[in-house]
Amino acid sequence: MSLNQTPSSERVHISFFGKRNAGKSSLINAVTGQELAVVSDVAGTTTDPVRKAMELLPIGPVLMIDTPGFDDEGLIGEKRVQKTKQVLNMTDIALLVMDATQPADESDRQLVELFTAKSIPFLVVYTKSDLIRIKPKEEFAQEKGFLGSIVVCANTGENIYELKELIGKTLKESKQDKHLIADLISPGDVIVLVIPIDESAPKGRIILPQQQVLRDILETGAKAMVVRETELASALKELKEPPALVITDSQVFHYVNQIVPDNIMLTSFSILLARYKGFLDSALEGVRALDDLQDGDTVLISEGCTHHRQCEDIGTVKIPNWLNVYTGKKIRFKTTSGREFCEDLSEYKLVIHCGGCMLNEREMIYRMKTANDEGVPFTNYGILIAHVNGILKRAIQIFEK
Repeated sequence: MSLNQTPSSERVHISFFGKRNAGKSSLINAVTGQELAVVSDVAGTTTDPVRKAMELLPIGPVLMIDTPGFDDEGLIGEKRVQKTKQVLNMTDIALLVMDATQPADESDRQLVELFTAKSIPFLVVYTKSDLIRIKPKEEFAQEKGFLGSIVVCANTGENIYELKELIGKTLKESKQDKHLIADLISPGDVIVLVIPIDESAPKGRIILPQQQVLRDILETGAKAMVVRETELASALKELKEPPALVITDSQVFHYVNQIVPDNIMLTSFSILLARYKGFLDSALEGVRALDDLQDGDTVLISEGCTHHRQCEDIGTVKIPNWLNVYTGKKIRFKTTSGREFCEDLSEYKLVIHCGGCMLNEREMIYRMKTANDEGVPFTNYGILIAHVNGILKRAIQIFEK
């Protein structure tokens, strides 16, 4: 996967926050070297978050996000502010943009409080340096997550390079190497990937988690065999030695489990994603709630992407059917998709989430934490499917190596 093909979920999310006319749009244009955002003297020109995936040296692949002014007013303004708050949940590093000619006000302080509450590292960027003689008084240096401040001018380019270097240095220091599978396998291992090709599979390509696992295997120096579930049995017979691991799409877990001998480890793409996104332990704990569901309980099924629902859709058809059979109860189901996610989960007894391949780690952790803070169990598709098929213990054995 080339740099230009890096999915948004794997890019560093850099978000620009601040009041209307603080210079956010001018700054993001200066940092990117592109006319990404519309610039105007009229307050409130940016009405919705604007996203741009790009390569930003010295950082690499990033997603830049310009947000509406946090001090917007009126009914429409409140909705814009709410959109800005949603961006916080996916932000890896925040830039609080402040007009250097103006003192901080309540909206700036509210943003810093949100950064702190959500553990988002942030830089304070004072704009319009060409209009001041001395650096503004530092007001947030004692706040948790404060990374420093810098005075810039988007019009002249003053300190824009230094700002990018500061962002890059901060991200480099906090970067952690993560792998979907590379740390669990060895060079030379044979890994079998089971990928169904049915009406729900995208035409002409394989889905993102499958691509990422395949790339991880190749970079490790292991060998990948990719088959449909219908060819799995014959593929295993053709191998001279048993594979080190079989990774399957969760929807065919039951079928694949019957074919793969017990001495071969088995897991799913979705379970690997739960570990990769940082919520495996919570998901394993949350799936226990299945055994406590009662008639009339409501379960939320949430997906991170949006797609056309088909007659055998996993989120709206298959999982509800599996749960009704497993529990023997009359359960009510609600669904969300894309960036939509309930902040009030009090009506739910369980949240079941997709693997989250289209969401970055921070947003997945936010969703998990939202549920945990309200005492609502949280799990994901792969772990739930393994549990209802009685093979969860086997499916997580790979992590005990």
